[in-house]
Amino acid sequence: MTDVSTAVGGHLRAWRQRRRLSQLDLACEADISTRHLSFLETGRAQPSRQMVLHLADRLEVPLRDRNVMLVAAGFAPVFPERALDDPALKAARAAVDLILAGHEPFPALAVDRGWNLVAANRAVALLTAAVDPSLLAGTVNVLRLALHPKGLAPLTENHAEWRAHILERLRRQVELTADHGLEALLAELRTYPAPPASRRAFVDEYGGVAVPLRLRTPAGVLSFLSTTTVFGTPVDITLSELTLETFFPADAATAEALRAYPL
Repeated sequence: MTDVSTAVGGHLRAWRQRRRLSQLDLACEADISTRHLSFLETGRAQPSRQMVLHLADRLEVPLRDRNVMLVAAGFAPVFPERALDDPALKAARAAVDLILAGHEPFPALAVDRGWNLVAANRAVALLTAAVDPSLLAGTVNVLRLALHPKGLAPLTENHAEWRAHILERLRRQVELTADHGLEALLAELRTYPAPPASRRAFVDEYGGVAVPLRLRTPAGVLSFLSTTTVFGTPVDITLSELTLETFFPADAATAEALRAYPL
């Protein structure tokens, strides 16, 4: 047993447990014996490069962490990480820009794994018009922007519901990825002031399927439903961690106001 094999075995075990799978469950999913999986996890057997990737695929391990597992097993990482403006990702960047621009006059933005803003269309400026400029300087974190007392929190009509929605979504992401940066972000967001008890609650109009965002803007109170888009089969870490958030009007008044507002 070597330190390398023990390390990769620990990664396998941690991801299996994070996915709430027994050794039998994963062995069946991966079409290997439970005994062999047990040996891999304990370091009594050394996985091949193909086996590391095979198990990581069955465990839905993020590409960034698949590289970590490969290195722990003594292999070179295989998934590149390039900036979105890298020439190799020119087609992907063009697709992102096309989606964002095509969604106007409704807001749409792209964020990385840490919820940092990568790109946005012109309609997003309407939502952030009254935000403290300090939150828009440098790297902009959209979840911090949403819940910070100098951000969108005071402008959000249904702050209690929207805050709970964001925190739960981030909590699930932390659980799935074990990302320490996201853990720190979640801890920070939880320290922000909760809405006052006197703020009226909103009726659940969508049966728990969706939580609308109701925001006071220069165009009036606007109501949105959001959807998430990701690349289906990315082979680059940057693309695998890129998420497009598109906001649709939740009522006719919002749609009308956005179409009339000059971009």
